[in-house]
Amino acid sequence: MLAIFALLLSLLNFAVYQYLPVVFWPTLVLSAVFYGIIVQFFRNPVRVIPVTDNGLVYAPADGRVCVIEEVTETEYFNDRRLQVSIFMSPFNVHVNRNPVSGIVRYFKYHPGKYLVAWHPKSSTENERTTVVYDLGGAQILMRQIAGALAKRIKWYVSEGQQVEQGAEMGFIKFGSRVDLYLPLNTHVEVLMDEQVKGNKTVIARLEQA
Repeated sequence: MLAIFALLLSLLNFAVYQYLPVVFWPTLVLSAVFYGIIVQFFRNPVRVIPVTDNGLVYAPADGRVCVIEEVTETEYFNDRRLQVSIFMSPFNVHVNRNPVSGIVRYFKYHPGKYLVAWHPKSSTENERTTVVYDLGGAQILMRQIAGALAKRIKWYVSEGQQVEQGAEMGFIKFGSRVDLYLPLNTHVEVLMDEQVKGNKTVIARLEQA
């Protein structure tokens, strides 16, 4: 994708140079700035988990904690769960990572709307994926949610797959959100509006793992 953007911008600047040379330099500078923004959005920094421990739930994404509350999860568990949500702005790293190791017990992609990612109904009405990780002694659900600018979610996991904590599991373009649904006896380690980093911040500690 970056190569396509580079090619399109090169063609644009060539056309401007040929037909509107008076604005070539401003166009070139703006193109460089725009390309820099695109490059930083698709960045994928190396993130090594400090301690591999399935009793710890690591942040699956960079961003700001926007929800910590007890809710009824209706797609898979159909019971009360502890929800922790992370909002990713367009300036955050948008790579998503497995918060725990385990077997993907359930996976489903849902087409949907593109409400702003912090909207309460975005968890159930927006384009999204649902992944349930089975740790053996517990299960947690993770939901990738597209935001108003994000029109596509990518995922690299499938039902029945064994996955490793910290490995890449997907990507969401531009502003978006990730929800975690945890057992009620989970000890949450983050606060509302706290900035977290994927594979670095411990979101919660499970009573059993």
